[in-house]
Amino acid sequence: MSVATDSGVATDQLETLVEVLDLVRAGEARTRPELLRRSGLGRTVITQRVSQLMARGLVVEGQLGPSTGGRAPRELRFRADAGVVLAAELGATSITVGLTDLAGELLAHREEPWDVAAGATATLDLVEQLFDELLADRASSQVWGIGVGLPGPVEFASGRPVAPPIMPGWDGYPVRDRLARRYRAPVWVDNEVNTMALGEYRTGIGRGVRDLVYVKIGSGIGAGLISGGRLHRGAQGCAGDIGHVSVSDDSRTVCRCGNLGCLEALAGGVALARDATEAARQGRSEFLARRLAGGELEARDVAQAAEHGDPVAVELLTHAGRLIGVTLATLVNMFNPALVVIGGGVAESGDQLLAAIRETVYRRSLPLATRELRITRSPLSNRAGLLGAAFMVLDELFSRTQLGAWIDQGSPVGRPELSAGQDGLPEHASEIPR
Repeated sequence: MSVATDSGVATDQLETLVEVLDLVRAGEARTRPELLRRSGLGRTVITQRVSQLMARGLVVEGQLGPSTGGRAPRELRFRADAGVVLAAELGATSITVGLTDLAGELLAHREEPWDVAAGATATLDLVEQLFDELLADRASSQVWGIGVGLPGPVEFASGRPVAPPIMPGWDGYPVRDRLARRYRAPVWVDNEVNTMALGEYRTGIGRGVRDLVYVKIGSGIGAGLISGGRLHRGAQGCAGDIGHVSVSDDSRTVCRCGNLGCLEALAGGVALARDATEAARQGRSEFLARRLAGGELEARDVAQAAEHGDPVAVELLTHAGRLIGVTLATLVNMFNPALVVIGGGVAESGDQLLAAIRETVYRRSLPLATRELRITRSPLSNRAGLLGAAFMVLDELFSRTQLGAWIDQGSPVGRPELSAGQDGLPEHASEIPR
């Protein structure tokens, strides 16, 4: 017996509706005969579901497709232009925002240098300003949803950061609730490394790889896990936080989280800059000393020094790569991915770091775990997190649970409560700190 959902669509109908829509959205079935073959559903069910999707403006008919004998079928197309998604990736030192269509195609983006330690209120003020600038160029666009990646632990269910080490003043801040009220749209917030992993899986070198690890090496270090084709967040949303795995008992390396010997305190971008500065001041590297005379050193200076053959810089990158490789080898043995993607600003610092990571992982992992393992640099660079934030929204909106809540309305526009947990959103904007 079928049970009606809140939308009035029976549960069994909703299952097949989502299945048909997913096939059309992904481009895996472009005609009704192709839907029959790919889904295994009956002709009558396919006809009904396509009619429902067309009536709600999600699917339209296009030109005639190729004939396999008999009358040529009409092609079906997902209406990617029916609305837009706003996406934001907040890094430690920059903000990137973008606007995509409902297929995840990036239509426009902006990037601004920014210190996330300036606090939640000032940072989100800038995010909203940049969002508004993007929307101003597309006044008729309807915002279907918003996705945000933050550089710290996030409780996914509430959209709030939890004790983020590099984000003072952000702990427990209602990021989701503030943006949902501002734009009257559902909002999802996650750790930026998770959005990067999702972006790589959906649009990058990880497309079609159902088990992969994305490792971001920037100011800090973190990992996003795709398991069986799904993003694995863990019980509370902090899976993959390898930057705070202890790799040393050295009391001199106090991490920003307060513990000793964390991986990112020894191998992240801040650590590389710190060790390079010490080497320059001690006179061990002429190249780095010249750079230091012109201002504070950054991880990119270490990379450039290594490219010029500076032995100290080469050793710093090699040492960092080995430490990261040791931690990744443990993850490879436990998780057994088919692909490890290395991204982030420091990951683009030449071949020494990547070579050291590869050598260590292959040497310290089980032979079976590395038999077909690939370890490669991300081709998406700084776009992975932005695209992943958009796909996070799209995956949620077109999931069985969410689709059933808004499909009779035709869109999720004006439904910010769709992304809320059991507590819902605050009744008044004044309840959200500014």
